[in-house]
Amino acid sequence: MRWACIWLLCPLGPLVLLSASTNPPNVLLIFADDLGFGDLGSYGHPTSATPNLDKMAARGLRFTDFYASCPICSPSRAALLTGRYQTRSGVYPGVFYPGSRGGLPLSELTIAEVLKARGYTTAMVGKWHLGLGANGSFLPIHQGFDHFLGVPYSHDQHTHYPQFGSQEYVGQSLRGPFGDALMEFDGSVGLLLQALQENGLEGNTLVFFTADNGPETMRMARGGSSGLLKCGKGTTYEGGMREPAVAYWPGRISPGVTHEMASTLDILPTLAALAGAPLPTVPLDGYDLSPVLFGGGKSPRQMMFYYPPSPSKLLGVFAIRYGKYKAHFFTQGAFLSGTTPDQDCHGLTPLKSHEPPLLFDLEADPAENYNLLQGGAVGPEVLRVVKEIQLHKALFDQRMEFGESQIGKGIDSALQPCCAPGCTPKPSCCHCS
Repeated sequence: MRWACIWLLCPLGPLVLLSASTNPPNVLLIFADDLGFGDLGSYGHPTSATPNLDKMAARGLRFTDFYASCPICSPSRAALLTGRYQTRSGVYPGVFYPGSRGGLPLSELTIAEVLKARGYTTAMVGKWHLGLGANGSFLPIHQGFDHFLGVPYSHDQHTHYPQFGSQEYVGQSLRGPFGDALMEFDGSVGLLLQALQENGLEGNTLVFFTADNGPETMRMARGGSSGLLKCGKGTTYEGGMREPAVAYWPGRISPGVTHEMASTLDILPTLAALAGAPLPTVPLDGYDLSPVLFGGGKSPRQMMFYYPPSPSKLLGVFAIRYGKYKAHFFTQGAFLSGTTPDQDCHGLTPLKSHEPPLLFDLEADPAENYNLLQGGAVGPEVLRVVKEIQLHKALFDQRMEFGESQIGKGIDSALQPCCAPGCTPKPSCCHCS
């Protein structure tokens, strides 16, 4: 399987469910890399060939307001697995590298560990990117997964740049190399869905698809598309963190589109509820999305807090979404979001503080074009919203406990996997022929 992280979570025996189902569901989580809000056909791209993902979107529940916790890989993956902002687990600033000393702390409880306690068998396939460590101490098999087949860090061949496609797919897409890679990714999703159907598992398997962060627009046409959203990877604008997401479970989840707010942070609490598993006894940042998935109800998530790739206690969150409104207290460009005409996205655009914050109505203006506090009379509702958001920021920043930075532990080249064990000097001697 290329270009994604796949988590396979399957119950081994009879369990008690806290939902309408009499049997615990199998779970298949598909987590794409650097995929933008506008990259799939079902999300409006005119030339993307994604028939299997589009089928899931048509027959499942498609989210329009679904968020990753961070606009880059490692922190986003940590948050999905733990249901906690990456600041709590110490997966900041930036991402892990082949020789990184740190990793997702083993003290953190993952989705796999939560479900294994209820009798699930678990597997992880694809890109891990949450640390390797001495003797593989941070690999998935030490974080609740029974099986792992993949790479421990980014190898720059997912829909991640530079894209790779097998002979069957190269040159087959109207979108060039990115489109070819996306088409192959979609083909792999199709094989997974086919396997579920052929083995009679489709009716008892929740398939959830989303992505880790927005597109790397510095690569231009080879970097993906955020559609109508502003900027992309590395920024706290919508294009950096709002992602395509689909929940697919024939017979249990009714087809439709939801505008309810949700996040990767919510996946752990949701799966725990479905399996009847107790939640970890640590501060969680996610919510059970069962009302949205099964009843068309309201999401318990009413706010989303946006952290940059390199968060700090001093600045706190850069932006907050509160209902339909989004306030930016700080903005900064990112080289990963360069090359677009919008100067706000570029890497040389410095950190800016905004007091009062920039305020946007994301229902009317998802592209974040029109600051409601700029020019003209400001109505009482807007003033009330700004005060409430400012209060929420102060309380959230005050209560957030930053874990020790795992990425800040530095690099040790001896930790980098090597295809010529025992060679010197590392890592230059490790290049495979």
